[in-house]
Amino acid sequence: MMSNVRRTIACILIGLGALLLAAAVMIPTYTVSKVAKTPLNLRITTVAKSVPGEESLVLDSRSLASPDGAARIDKNVPIVSQRFLTVEEPSGADEMTVQAGQTLRRDDRDGDTGLLTASVDRVTIDRVTGAPIAASPNGSIAVTVDKSGASVLDESHREGLQYRFPIGTERKSYPYFDLNARKTYPIDYVDESEINGVPVYHFRQTIPVTNINDVVPSPTNKLTLPAAKWGLEGDAPVTMTRFYTNTRDVWVEPRTGAVLKGGESLHLFYGRSADKVDVTALKTHVVFDEETINAQMDVTNESLRKLDVFGIYVPVALGILGLLSLIAGLILGFRSTTPPRPTNFDPPTEKFAV
Repeated sequence: MMSNVRRTIACILIGLGALLLAAAVMIPTYTVSKVAKTPLNLRITTVAKSVPGEESLVLDSRSLASPDGAARIDKNVPIVSQRFLTVEEPSGADEMTVQAGQTLRRDDRDGDTGLLTASVDRVTIDRVTGAPIAASPNGSIAVTVDKSGASVLDESHREGLQYRFPIGTERKSYPYFDLNARKTYPIDYVDESEINGVPVYHFRQTIPVTNINDVVPSPTNKLTLPAAKWGLEGDAPVTMTRFYTNTRDVWVEPRTGAVLKGGESLHLFYGRSADKVDVTALKTHVVFDEETINAQMDVTNESLRKLDVFGIYVPVALGILGLLSLIAGLILGFRSTTPPRPTNFDPPTEKFAV
């Protein structure tokens, strides 16, 4: 009777152990794939500021409108780039729509007088790869407003990463979309480093000199003014076109694809050709400030904790429990099938006659 009970318990332990071991194997491959997605509750404000001590030039637009004197370039101008990123509809289990409102302003002037550029960008991306979905159009860009002040959306189709890198970022080049040029260029892996003890991959992208008037035809992107206004000799009218180039650096936490730090070396200028700078419109190097980096770290660490729980701690715990249960079941099963050994042995005795 006792051996039957032992065999039953042994079978239960072996079955439980096998189940726990199977769960330990399945959780990293199945559950983590469900957890390892860009969260739908993102509300992120990033602030990048011009680096103190580095060149920071801005064309004073008021000097262009002035009847006298040449265009004036202000030096050592503090620049602030601010972006507010939210998740909008449509968003779901596999896809999400990201909206980013961004402003670039000179911080030495108040209100609209300090605003240099403003845009509202929207794109629907894959929650794992971070790439835009294949549907066309998959986004929109607004750089102007109507009479009521509402943003005028220009539908667009784009390819390449932009606000997130893939879950499980690799040391390789990725296509990356540049909002100003409205084109996709490679962003290349540079090296690996750490930010506050967290390993990150450093990527860099170079945007070639781009005719901005070809991208967004606008009166401010192609100006005809007297030569003296451009700092040239004579009074004959001279037409200048606005050009743009940039070097972008981002530091990515590879497991989550989150950008912990970013910087841009922006250069916008007016020129008679792409290979000659006649008048600088903007030249500055902006980098995420410490508050932004710390905020990005907090969001990323929360995602990393979830990945660790389901990718490491839970599987290891289940694996240990499963192995112990399996060993206990095997030992108990072996004992229940082994016949009991006699405890006393009394050899027969013979009596001999004398």
